[in-house]
Amino acid sequence: MFFEKLVRFFTRPPLSGPRSALLIRLMAGGVFLSEGLLKFAYVNQGVGRFTKLGMPMPDVLAPAIAMLEIVGGILLTTGLGTRLISVPFIVEMVVAILSTKIALYFGTSPLPKPAAAPFAGWWAVLHETRSDYAQLLCCIYLLISGPGPWSLDALLQRLRRRADQVPHALTKPASVAVV
Repeated sequence: MFFEKLVRFFTRPPLSGPRSALLIRLMAGGVFLSEGLLKFAYVNQGVGRFTKLGMPMPDVLAPAIAMLEIVGGILLTTGLGTRLISVPFIVEMVVAILSTKIALYFGTSPLPKPAAAPFAGWWAVLHETRSDYAQLLCCIYLLISGPGPWSLDALLQRLRRRADQVPHALTKPASVAVV
């Protein structure tokens, strides 16, 4: 029973969400997509960054995260599997904040210092977290409210409803008389 509700939550989001969810999807999906592409285009954004941060298996993890961001960004943008892809993105943003901003707070980050003051401490963390925080909250919003009516998720759900309304007489196989 719980499993069925969980599957339904992820596969049949409400169609009553605001149309403006499209803007949230475009923003979050576009950022994830571009960041995923950057991880392949520039070593310092992918494997190099993961290596500096001490992430395990950076040669495997960086391309895997890049693919998640590219595919997931496209899914978010189109509104297909929105709730499902929001979950790994939420986890990714929490890990990104924890793995980069704690060291920034203490001034021990292996990453380049911010371009302008503050370079460490609470204000530096608040300033440098703004994009991660926005992505995190966008994904939490999409997980809770769903993709909105202007999405592929909504289109598929409307098509399923129409298919369910087709009279069953049309779907029965014809009986064959045996002579």
